[in-house]
Amino acid sequence: MYPQDFRYSKDHEWIKVEGDRGRVGITDYAQKQLGDVVFLELPEVGRALAAGEQFGTVESVKAVSELYSPVAGEVVEVNAALTGKPETINKDPHGEAWMIVLKVADASAVPALMDAAAYQALVDSESK
Repeated sequence: MYPQDFRYSKDHEWIKVEGDRGRVGITDYAQKQLGDVVFLELPEVGRALAAGEQFGTVESVKAVSELYSPVAGEVVEVNAALTGKPETINKDPHGEAWMIVLKVADASAVPALMDAAAYQALVDSESK
C-alpha cells in the first residue's frame, strides 16, 4: 500500500529522494486520520529546516495537525496548487499532494527513516 521507493517518519510524513532533492508529503494513513482536509499552510521557499522541525500545518474538519520535516534541508519548492486545493491530500496523498521539495542537507539521514514495511508495521500497531 505504501510506495516502496519512499521513506517514512514516525510523524507520518513521507519523503521520496531523487539525487539531492526530496519530495515530502503526508501518508495515506495520516490523511485518513485527519478526515476531509480544508486548509494547508506551507513554508516559504528558502527556509532551512532541521530534521523533525515543523514546516507547516494541515487543517481538517476534525483537527489541526503540524507537519514535520523528515530530514534536514532547504525548501526549494512548494506545491502552491495544493494550498488552493487542499482536498487533493485526501485523494492522492502519495502523488499530487506532495507538499514541499527539500534540498537534502545530509543524504545519510534518509536510510535512517522507515521503509514501507516498517512504516506499515507502525500503522498496524497504532490501528489496534
